[in-house]
Amino acid sequence: MAPTLPTSLRRSGLTLLAAASILTACSSGSSDAQKKGRGQGGPVQVGFVVVQPSSVPVTTELSGRVTAYQMSEVRPQVAGLIRRRFFEEGAIVQQGQTLYQIDPSLYQAAVAQAQANLQSARANAEAARVRADRYKPLAQMQAVAQQDYTDALAQARQAEAAVAQNKAQLDTAQINLRFTRVPAPITGRIGRTLATEGALVTTNQTDPLAVIQRLDPIYVDIQQSSADMLAFRKALTRSGVVPASAAVRLKLEDGSDFGQTGTVEFSEVMVDQNTGTVTLRARFSNPQGVLLPGMFVRAIFAQAIDTQAFLVPQPGITRDPKGNATVWVVGPGDRAVARTVVAERTIGPNWVVTQGLAPGEKVIVQGIANLKPDTQIKPVPATAPQHIQPPKGGKGAGAAKAKGG
Repeated sequence: MAPTLPTSLRRSGLTLLAAASILTACSSGSSDAQKKGRGQGGPVQVGFVVVQPSSVPVTTELSGRVTAYQMSEVRPQVAGLIRRRFFEEGAIVQQGQTLYQIDPSLYQAAVAQAQANLQSARANAEAARVRADRYKPLAQMQAVAQQDYTDALAQARQAEAAVAQNKAQLDTAQINLRFTRVPAPITGRIGRTLATEGALVTTNQTDPLAVIQRLDPIYVDIQQSSADMLAFRKALTRSGVVPASAAVRLKLEDGSDFGQTGTVEFSEVMVDQNTGTVTLRARFSNPQGVLLPGMFVRAIFAQAIDTQAFLVPQPGITRDPKGNATVWVVGPGDRAVARTVVAERTIGPNWVVTQGLAPGEKVIVQGIANLKPDTQIKPVPATAPQHIQPPKGGKGAGAAKAKGG
């Protein structure tokens, strides 16, 4: 016969068994309530934008180098010693302004000699002309030999030719005298002088006296590879791509933008054999003299306009492990559909999508973090406020937990 437990111990065991049963039921009810709440949460609310094709410029950023609009090396056209300089280094000089004075002594003497030779030739020409005029009637009357008249007439014509020669020599001497004052060939800013007072200059010397450059307007020579130019020309043959106006913006060496907008003047008709590039020349206004010859810049301009591109806000574009651009669109039955697109560049806050979308499609740009293909969604315009509500089953779960406690 089995031993009988005391009454107090039987009552304690029953109490513990009842408490364990209550805790198990409470925990099970809480778990069921949570699962039920998650299942009744409804579709995910997402924000979308409706995309339509728009005209988007096909921009290009290339390196360029600043070149003076005009440049002239001031050189002497006669030899001599420089006696005086008439300009300040770095100043603006005007076309025709005298820059240097070369010693004119020898050239003044040459002018005086040429003038005397011309006067002598004119006197000889007058005497020869009078002699020929006197011989003419005598030759007609056969008072003198016809040959004497012919000789007198020839001497008169030779004397006239001598006058013309001496006059030309006088003009040359006067031109050389004028060249002793070295003028500015163009209007622009002159650099440092490479010859000082007392320096001997010659007609065929290698070094210039100074260099003048016109900086307003100014040129920027832009280098574009021949391969990129071929790709651009092929793009123009594609439907929806048209040439753009040749407006150019500049980014300076410090990263700041140059305030003025320039225009492309022309493109070279040949490829540089050493670099494989084609030179585009743009013209800019440079009133403040910010751009200086030799400066490197970045040129940004639109070579074409794509009239069939889509602008998608940047949050709407993601990348897969292979780097392909993907978007989520609202599919039939309000379900999320992943789409691979071509998006190679951005403009402001938007990606430029050239392939993969159709006009009027709804692209999801909000709430895409946890989307999966064929997920049921609740699409609303991206500008609408996003209301996030707790799961419906949460209240039951909380009540069950409170009850269990």
